Amino acid sequence: MLRARVITALVLAGGMTVTVLYFPTWAVAGVIGLFCLGGVWEWAGLTRLHGAARWVYLSAFALLMLGLARWGLDRGWTATTIMAVAVCWWGLAALTLRIRPQRIPLYLVGATGPLALLPAWFLLTHLHANAVQGPSLTLSIMLIVWAADVGGHFVGGNWGRVKLAPRVSPAKTWEGLIGGMALATLFAFSAGLLLDLPAGTFVVIGVAAALVSVVGDLTVSMLKRNVSVKDSGWWLPGHGGILDRIDGLVAAAPIFFFGLVAAGYMG
Repeated sequence: MLRARVITALVLAGGMTVTVLYFPTWAVAGVIGLFCLGGVWEWAGLTRLHGAARWVYLSAFALLMLGLARWGLDRGWTATTIMAVAVCWWGLAALTLRIRPQRIPLYLVGATGPLALLPAWFLLTHLHANAVQGPSLTLSIMLIVWAADVGGHFVGGNWGRVKLAPRVSPAKTWEGLIGGMALATLFAFSAGLLLDLPAGTFVVIGVAAALVSVVGDLTVSMLKRNVSVKDSGWWLPGHGGILDRIDGLVAAAPIFFFGLVAAGYMG
């Protein structure tokens, strides 16, 4: 299992690195969009949609993506609006984890799927296309989230004792969270230096995004427990489903984008 997990992670990380750095934005949007659509398919499963209903849910999401791609990707006000909606949504998700981590009505799960997944696709694509050093910034948030996940998995698996959210994800620990944030901090600091950005500011943005990536991870864990499933899918050997792999990134991307706007790196 560990070998499969490592091989899958290396293939995905290598493929996304090459795509983000060397391919045009339309190709990046397409690749990230495919992952988001895979996540939407699995999100529909977490609402217990089956058959035609699941395809309708996926198709509606795809139409939203196409509409935004056609009319909104180059418009700053659209990105700002979507960012604000996403930040509010993930704040609500964090509050739900705190006060009501179980028995979420399935219609609410279905209704919030686009709020969780669509903004990340849009904002990462907009960042890639419109920011100075857009490809490098897009890759940076991916690396920071991956670092938080790897650091948390390694430290938590070896030294974790104190449970972080036992009612949602019993395997996660405070030690793992600290280890993940430490590695994310290192990656954020290194990225700031390489991109010739104020390293301290970039660390703050990166660590804030990494912290919210944990909220994304726990939110999907909560929804899986809500319908008594272990993994969101089976597409990725060693990782489970696509949603299990992108849950941290879809939460972190809006926070990262917000940090860049607040710091004046985005117009």
